[in-house]
Amino acid sequence: MLAKARVKVAEYSEDSIKVKVAKEELREVRKTIIKAMQAHVKGIKGVERAVVRKEGNEYVIYTEGSNLKEVFKIPGVDKTRTKTNNILEIEKTLGIEAARKAIIEEMLSTLEEQGLKVDVRHIMLVADAMTITGEVKAIGRHGISGERASVLDRAAFEITVDNLLMAGLYGEYDELNGVVKNIIVGQPIKLGTGMVELIMKRLEKRKARKA
Repeated sequence: MLAKARVKVAEYSEDSIKVKVAKEELREVRKTIIKAMQAHVKGIKGVERAVVRKEGNEYVIYTEGSNLKEVFKIPGVDKTRTKTNNILEIEKTLGIEAARKAIIEEMLSTLEEQGLKVDVRHIMLVADAMTITGEVKAIGRHGISGERASVLDRAAFEITVDNLLMAGLYGEYDELNGVVKNIIVGQPIKLGTGMVELIMKRLEKRKARKA
């Protein structure tokens, strides 16, 4: 990256590198500073900072940033206990099943920190929905919710006007076979008591007999 900015290394030591710019112009110097800050010189790319802590009789390294594939190559690192909260990186390195397990663990951990207890089966259902296609998908409009076949389901989640306009443009239709869709259009839901249709005959009150 430094070569593209037309610079050369003037001096270097164990903890510093001094570079010299070909043209001593303010614009060129600023470009060089930006590229120099992004250049990877030493260590693992993606890991910006590391802190070593002693926990029991062993040392644990906590990092800011992650690069799971490169960390696994370091001698002495226990691969079975090394983990990251970067779900997409886990999917790329270890596969979709590992990513699914990581989603479950991260969601449970986040809920427990807030003092909330949720049955793990609910979390597993969400994780299954996010990984069922073989790749990790978000819950939002750019993922699962945005790919629903129902127009009204998509419109009920986010960007309502855009979804309805696009549905009208492409001639999409909705069969109204779900709870949310029927609530939106204001008609009874075909569930529970809404599934039953009753026809009643109203009986007129008999006139009281004259005494």
